[in-house]
Amino acid sequence: MQNEAWLRMGSFLTVLVIMMLWEAILPNRVSPVARSKRWLSNFFLVFCGALVGRLFVPAGLAFVAIFADNMQFGLLNILSMPDWLVISLAVIILDCLIYWQHRLFHRVPILWRLHKVHHADPHLDASTGLRFHPIEIALSLLVKALGILILGVPVEAILIFEILLNGSAIFNHSNIKLPSWLEWPLRKLVVTQAMHRIHHSQVVKETDSNYGFCLSIWDRLFNSYTKQAEAGDDGLKLGLKDYPNESSNTGIGTVLLMPFRDKPSNHSD
Repeated sequence: MQNEAWLRMGSFLTVLVIMMLWEAILPNRVSPVARSKRWLSNFFLVFCGALVGRLFVPAGLAFVAIFADNMQFGLLNILSMPDWLVISLAVIILDCLIYWQHRLFHRVPILWRLHKVHHADPHLDASTGLRFHPIEIALSLLVKALGILILGVPVEAILIFEILLNGSAIFNHSNIKLPSWLEWPLRKLVVTQAMHRIHHSQVVKETDSNYGFCLSIWDRLFNSYTKQAEAGDDGLKLGLKDYPNESSNTGIGTVLLMPFRDKPSNHSD
């Protein structure tokens, strides 16, 4: 488990540094809010999320997988299949589970209160992929733990999935623009920046589409795919209309209290 933690952290930091350097050299958009203010809020939420993860699942999701394996509990522990197939299926199913979790957080009002913290960011960059309220992180961990237990997901699959999930979130939120000759073929397999930017549109029907994190197939399969924003990629307005200025969408106190306020705060933290 110690090696797993180091591998996850190393992969996370590698992808984060690469995408942040790419953004710095070839940015797609100019942020309407000072980078320092956004990053203070976003990376503080990363710290809170990591702390919550340790409190809710102290030994990590791998512990749940080991427990399921020892008890021979879960669908994948019952079926007789080669290890490579079990791991592949587990990663794919977990990605589908996160897709549906994401849709649920948009559809259920009390869950949207948590998830809007992510969408209130007025700009998209690598840090946005990490901007989630700690309570949403806790609920997501519980969903994943339950899925791992029911499926009997092997430890190797969890490691691969967590690396892919974190890496994909950083990648597809990054403030870059792939050339069209690469972007269109690539999005047939994975969620690209242009595809995910549509999900962060201020237009509600666009926000309620393109829910995928890693594999792009789920949006096509479950009829939630939007190919292009009405205003086009360059004309797309990001964030939420209810949170139009930096005093309402940045600041440590603001982002932590956002789910519990009916209206945006009018002061900065």
